[in-house]
Amino acid sequence: MKTINKKEIVKMLLNQNIDQKSEEELLDMLVDNPISVDVDKMEEENMTFGDKVADKLTEIAGSWKFIIGFSLFLIAWIVLNGVILTHAVDPFPFILLNLVLSCVAALQAPIIMMSQNRQAKKDSLRNKNDYKTDLKTELIIEELHDKIDEILLRQRKIEKEIKELKK
Repeated sequence: MKTINKKEIVKMLLNQNIDQKSEEELLDMLVDNPISVDVDKMEEENMTFGDKVADKLTEIAGSWKFIIGFSLFLIAWIVLNGVILTHAVDPFPFILLNLVLSCVAALQAPIIMMSQNRQAKKDSLRNKNDYKTDLKTELIIEELHDKIDEILLRQRKIEKEIKELKK
């Protein structure tokens, strides 16, 4: 498996072509440049009218209010046409009601799927964003770890020199 060096990772994270630079300069660039994006804001800016309608329909159709309201409509239709009206608009077996339900389902399903597909793309962008942020954090922590090791090494040297001077 091919290993990627820090320069390639920083280049990928910042989406820039990076010339020859030291690792310290690369990490400074990484610290100074934000890599994460506001996925929700970016999505909102690119939403079409159809996307907004699909989201609103999905929000409504996926609620208990809709389910209860639609169930009451169905019961009212059946009671009205099956029991109350003597000359029913849609007598049993409620063929008109079946046609209406089929049309609602035929239109509602793809609209909900469009909304879900958009949400899946947004989730994918959010996951990529999280990955980049995690990778950036890992590089920065690794660099800090190296610097702390260097400081500890120097401190030990100084302590050793102090002990030798005391002798």
